[in-house]
Amino acid sequence: MYRTGVNLLLASLTGLWCLVGSLAVKADTLNVAVASNFQAPMQALAERFGQDSGHRLVLMAGSTGKHYAQIINGAPVDLFFAADDTRPPRLEAEGYAVPGSCFTYALGRLVLWSRQTGLVDARGEVLGSDDFTHLAIANPALAPYGAAAQAVLEARGLWQQIQARLVRGENIAQTYQFVFSGSAELGFIAASQLFADGSPQGSWWVVPAGLHAPIRQQAVIVRDGTAARQFMQFVQSPAAHAIIRAYGYELP
Repeated sequence: MYRTGVNLLLASLTGLWCLVGSLAVKADTLNVAVASNFQAPMQALAERFGQDSGHRLVLMAGSTGKHYAQIINGAPVDLFFAADDTRPPRLEAEGYAVPGSCFTYALGRLVLWSRQTGLVDARGEVLGSDDFTHLAIANPALAPYGAAAQAVLEARGLWQQIQARLVRGENIAQTYQFVFSGSAELGFIAASQLFADGSPQGSWWVVPAGLHAPIRQQAVIVRDGTAARQFMQFVQSPAAHAIIRAYGYELP
C-alpha cells in the first residue's frame, strides 16, 4: 500500500513538472517596433501581458518611418505599432505583414508645450510671436506627430516664416527632450508625453483636432504566431484600453 502511494505521488510530480516544462517552452519573446510616443504605455501593456501570459516583449522605440524602412529591409520584428494609419496597411499590401491583422489601437493628440510657465497661451498665439528662439518638432517625413505639427503651422500661415527657428527631432521622444532640456523653448509633442504623470509642468496648448489630420495609430502583425495574436487580442481588451486611456489617448 505504501509503495503504491509513493508511486502515485511520483507519477503526479512527474506530470506536474512536465506541465511546467510545457508552459515554459510555450513562453515566447516578441520583438515589438513601437512609435516613440507610445513607448511608455507599451511598456505598461507589455508588463501586464507578461504577467498574465508568461510571454516577454522586447520593445524597440523609434520613428514610424524608420521602423517601416527597417521592416521592409528584413529587421526581426514581430509586431509594429505605428503612429499613423498609412504604413501598417502598406506593409500588408506589400507582403511584409500578415493580411487582415491591421487595426487602430489609439487616437493621438498633439500638444504645444513649454517648460516656461505662462509662455504658451490658451490658443497657441505664441507661435506667431517673437517670444521664443527655437520650436522643436519631429521630422514630418518620418514621424506622424511631426506631420501634424507642420499642418498646424501651415494652417496658421507660419510654416515658411518659422523655418529658421525649427529644431527637428528624429522622433517625438527626441522632440520632447529638446524642450525638456531647454534646447528649444517650445515644442509640439504627444499629449501622452505631457499628461502621463498627471501633473505636467510649464504651459501648454492642446491643439484642436481640426487643425491637422486625425492621428490614427495602427498596429499590424509582421511575423505571425500564437503569442503575437494573443498580444494583439489583449491590446483590444478592456484592461488594455484602460491603460491606453490613462496615458492620454482616445480610442477609436
